[in-house]
Amino acid sequence: MTPEDAEETQPLLRPPGGSAPRGRRVFLAAFAAALGPLSFGFALGYSSPAIPSLRRSAPPAPRLDDSAASWFGAIVTLGAAAGGVLGGWLLDRAGRKLSLLLCAVPFVTGFAVITAAQNVWMLLGGRLLTGLACGVASLVAPVYISEIAYPAVRGLLGSCVQLMVVIGILLAYLAGWVLEWRWLAVLGCVPPSLMLLLMCCMPETPRFLLTQHKRQEAMAALRFLWGSDQGLEEPPVGAEHPQLSGVNAVMFYAETIFEEAKFKDSSLASITVGVIQVLFTAVAALIMDKAGRRLLLTLSGVVMVFSTSAFATYFKLTQDGSSNSSHVDLLAPISVEPADASVGLAWLAVGSMCLFIAGFAVGWGPIPWLLMSEIFPLHVKGVATGVCVLTNWLMAFLVTKEFSSLMEALRPYGAFWLASAFCIFSVLFTLFCVPETKGKTLEEITAHFEGR
Repeated sequence: MTPEDAEETQPLLRPPGGSAPRGRRVFLAAFAAALGPLSFGFALGYSSPAIPSLRRSAPPAPRLDDSAASWFGAIVTLGAAAGGVLGGWLLDRAGRKLSLLLCAVPFVTGFAVITAAQNVWMLLGGRLLTGLACGVASLVAPVYISEIAYPAVRGLLGSCVQLMVVIGILLAYLAGWVLEWRWLAVLGCVPPSLMLLLMCCMPETPRFLLTQHKRQEAMAALRFLWGSDQGLEEPPVGAEHPQLSGVNAVMFYAETIFEEAKFKDSSLASITVGVIQVLFTAVAALIMDKAGRRLLLTLSGVVMVFSTSAFATYFKLTQDGSSNSSHVDLLAPISVEPADASVGLAWLAVGSMCLFIAGFAVGWGPIPWLLMSEIFPLHVKGVATGVCVLTNWLMAFLVTKEFSSLMEALRPYGAFWLASAFCIFSVLFTLFCVPETKGKTLEEITAHFEGR
């Protein structure tokens, strides 16, 4: 065992007693930090209701054409790629708490710039700033939460990170139903501002304080968070960095997709998608440690294969049919014998989209980042995690930026059949390359990859 491996399993502080911590302030601190992922989710979901609103804008307000709309949705991921690198640098230099405080600044500034935007360049600049904040928050918030939580609640609080991201997306959808794009941007300033206020009252993580040789401050932080000064039983093994890369195009352009599918109320369809994602992300958090990673990843991939294929079939049938106007009112009851066959086809669209979101939320949404925290040893975790976050956001940028172009070049059905092919590859990759890490120690996982 290398010294780094030994460090990964050695206690930072020896608990003086066997009693479990009873502090409740740790939940408040976790909530304060989780407002970062909530802001992150709101920024991701903002473009879905904002793009249709900006397309309808009349001068002197800025108006988006197809190219500008594509950049408006995608540039946040480009900023997040830079934010991931910046967050990795800040994490061990400024600390976890200060990094979260600092990421509130580009969040608020970005939304403020969007609110005051007089041209497309201001809109893109604001989105780039919010993307930078997203990258920092996606890296730092999970680390802060995992390091302040005691073992009995670490899994629960860690799963709340992904849950807050999808709640933020849903909040953007719900607010976009009643607010136009400027007021929606004003609302986007609220979660990071609240995070800034609450985090000022929260301590730095004990683990970071110990690495800075501030033992007394670390013990004081433990007493604040846990209600006692007993130490951490083990250093955190990593952090989940919830991203939505495989589903970014769908979440960014949800309303546009449903408008293409000729729904009367595309905003309501998008809200339905957001609700389903929140529900199934919560389900995944509850069953992940029981069902295992490989099973959920495989199930998730299979569901996404069928759902993307069904959505492609919908677009193909509506293109080939005599009528391409399949308007559906989502609030109206479904007739047993619909007068128009296109009604059933439109419900195929919303059903397959919701199935895709549910499948993604159960497996390929949260689990890859959990696996990343499990398989990387401590001595390379910082660099490896930074590379993963950077790669994730760069790929998210390419997918989101080129989604509109794919819809135009391959037609909508071709774009979703291509997505189905990638989902098939994900299933095969899981079956042949991904190890099961449920119930294994870090040493056992490391031994697996070293062939021991």
